[in-house]
Amino acid sequence: MKDLFANLESHETLADGAVLLHGFALADETAILEAIEHIVEAAPYRHMATPGGYRMSVAMTNCGNFGWITDRRGYRYSPVDPLTDKAWPNMPPILQELAENAAREAGYPGFSPDACLINRYEPGTKMSLHQDKDERDFNNPIVSVSLGLPATFQFGGLKRADPVRKYVLHHGDVVVWGGPSRLFYHGILPLKQAQHAELGSVRLNLTFRKAS
Repeated sequence: MKDLFANLESHETLADGAVLLHGFALADETAILEAIEHIVEAAPYRHMATPGGYRMSVAMTNCGNFGWITDRRGYRYSPVDPLTDKAWPNMPPILQELAENAAREAGYPGFSPDACLINRYEPGTKMSLHQDKDERDFNNPIVSVSLGLPATFQFGGLKRADPVRKYVLHHGDVVVWGGPSRLFYHGILPLKQAQHAELGSVRLNLTFRKAS
């Protein structure tokens, strides 16, 4: 019974179809961080520009068959890293398994991501409210993994003006949303200055998607 109650406490419903899995990634954190290091060696972080020409404050890279990119031509997925003109690094098995297991735990069995966007936040950086809508099939959920510094996650509704709820995400937390909440607006408030034992003054966010 103790294990049952512990499991219930680790799952927090954010909305219909959206679940926060507290500490879900902690069991494999060392292997996950090592995998990210290898990805960054092959495809370094970079600050992309929006279609309007604004430099994004959050540095990004990708792994998988597709990578999310933005420039003057718009938001889209590309099989090639525009910085290196090479294919994005393969998605490491440890990351693929993390995404699939988290999706299954949240009620989305069969999810198999082909893209992982890695965002690198530093104190003061943020992510404005937005929808993840560049994918072809919205039947697949989004799996978002938080590592490093805590961040305040905003989760709204189908319209930008809808009320938002705020949740503090800690190292190892995973948020999964799909179904009725798949196109909900979401974002990250400016990151506060702090230090994390493993990552220092940095927050990493891994967002797994089925792009194709």
